[in-house]
Amino acid sequence: MCGIAGWVGDAAPEVMSTMLALLSHRGPDDSGTWADGGIALGMTRLAIIDLRTGAQPMTDAAGSLVIVFNGEIYNFRRLRAELEAQGHRFRTRSDTEVILGAYAEYGEGCVEHLRGMFAFAIWDRARRVLFLARDRLGKKPLYYWRQGGLFLFASEPKALLLHPAVSRSLDWQAFHHYMAFGYTPAERSIFAGIAKLPPAHTAIVRDGQLSLRRYWRLPAGAPASAPRPSVEDAAALVRSHLREAVRLRLESDVPLGVFLSGGVDSSAIVATMREVTSGRIATFSVGFGRAFASYDELPYARMVAERFATEHHEEILEPKVAELLPTIVRHFDEPFADSSAVPTFVVAQATARHVKVALSGIGGDETFGGYPRYLGVRASERYARLPWAVRHGLRTVAPRLVPESRSSRNLGDWVRRFVAAADAPMPDRYIAWTRLFDDGRLGRLATPALRATLATPVDEIQRNAFAEHGHGDPMDGAFRIDLETYLPDDLLTMADRMSMANSLELRAPFCDHHLIEASLTIPPATKIPGRRLKGLLKSAFASILPAPVLAHRKQGFMIPLGDWLAGDLRGTMEELLAPEQVRARGLFEAAEVERLKAEHLAGTRTHADRLWTLMMTEVWIREYLDQRGPWALG
Repeated sequence: MCGIAGWVGDAAPEVMSTMLALLSHRGPDDSGTWADGGIALGMTRLAIIDLRTGAQPMTDAAGSLVIVFNGEIYNFRRLRAELEAQGHRFRTRSDTEVILGAYAEYGEGCVEHLRGMFAFAIWDRARRVLFLARDRLGKKPLYYWRQGGLFLFASEPKALLLHPAVSRSLDWQAFHHYMAFGYTPAERSIFAGIAKLPPAHTAIVRDGQLSLRRYWRLPAGAPASAPRPSVEDAAALVRSHLREAVRLRLESDVPLGVFLSGGVDSSAIVATMREVTSGRIATFSVGFGRAFASYDELPYARMVAERFATEHHEEILEPKVAELLPTIVRHFDEPFADSSAVPTFVVAQATARHVKVALSGIGGDETFGGYPRYLGVRASERYARLPWAVRHGLRTVAPRLVPESRSSRNLGDWVRRFVAAADAPMPDRYIAWTRLFDDGRLGRLATPALRATLATPVDEIQRNAFAEHGHGDPMDGAFRIDLETYLPDDLLTMADRMSMANSLELRAPFCDHHLIEASLTIPPATKIPGRRLKGLLKSAFASILPAPVLAHRKQGFMIPLGDWLAGDLRGTMEELLAPEQVRARGLFEAAEVERLKAEHLAGTRTHADRLWTLMMTEVWIREYLDQRGPWALG
């Protein structure tokens, strides 16, 4: 695991050492550079595999290829054996050298042979080509900037911003996406000149020209007429693929741990680890204390830890979040509105005190149907068949009958969102449920100057993903929207930044692309039978996990944000979103921000996620734009 950086073109040599210093949290164990004329590659290393001979940048035996690599290739031993059978010879035991061998054998198609998480750059000295690649789900980041004859790349934007030619001008389309969904989209960053290499893409830089290629997609959806597997067969398929995904992710020359929330996903990871290893398993959990029991899954985590004889560690998260905000923002470099970043940072911090690698249940919800909004898709199909007069009446009455709350299951907000979007066609209604600010809300919130930048739609990727749905079931389209957008751009981004902030490598077996491909062959009705979220996954582990873990309702890895904003975090909110502060920024209408605050504090509406989005915007502006020269809309 590493931080990587480099360039092709004319850049001052001393820039590299400064870039690597800013990326040192991604790899505190070692660093290295390689340069040749107008080419420079650098890395900071978190040593996990081949601790002695795996240093980077690494060259092949002939010195014609040079690589810097961030990630892990889980099938590298098997791939190495295949390459040796074809005549390749290796000097190290590292997965890095196997990538070089695969590139030498298969060229740009080498990525199709890799199973893992990766972002890497190879300088091909004979062809005078820089080859870049990013893994299928986007577990590892790769940003780039180019202008004239200079091409820069790095694991995080902060390293690119060091170069004097790189501007902090904003990409307002990316900001629009952030306000809608809480994160910037796959191919853009918040900075106008800095782009991301999207997941499942490679890039070639040759003679100052950049070309991108997509090498993997989610498989096409099965037709509605496809045979439906039995629950037993589907459960066996899930267990088999997860077992292999976990087994591969135990490859390490240092101790491993597990993020154990107490939910089904992370519990299934622990159970599967115990199937494939008899060795030590360390588990790590975060709780919120008795005052916020609806968010706390520690009792279930303890059951799993006891069942599988793990070395269990717990951390109680106190509401000292305000102190963490600048640190968290600086590790994202971009505004990021998922408040789960806070507990993720805390559990990563606690875990890093004991191990350098941890497994996580990230991806289980998107792959096997864990979100209540998936049930909303099914319910909305039936709702749409009701007479218009009935739907109109429910839209008027239902929100009054079910009040909103600040608990982790805000039924009032769910009902309000459901009826507001239920008359829209799919996928519009599903996309509406996932937005923080819809177009109407954003239109009222934005100042005229900001509104002028918000004309371009922000949901094209979501719509394209839904179009591939199969099984004759729109729920499959909802899975695909989340697998294409929310999982890589929110959850995996958060996992990478918050773990690497603490020099911890995080591995996600549910994000194994073979497992995801297999899951999409299973009809949604099998994955979610009736109203039982993740019913198939629970059936697959029914004889293994403690019954209460399988029976308790999903709580999610969230903080009690609504209560904290009305209590311990209220002062922070009032300071960040003070009317004079809001007006000075020129982005949002102060009166609308005050209305959101007043409704939330009065308990009439829950605006926790929206207020958090605005707060994180202000913290980000302070960290990245203030005292950096003038900035303005336009």
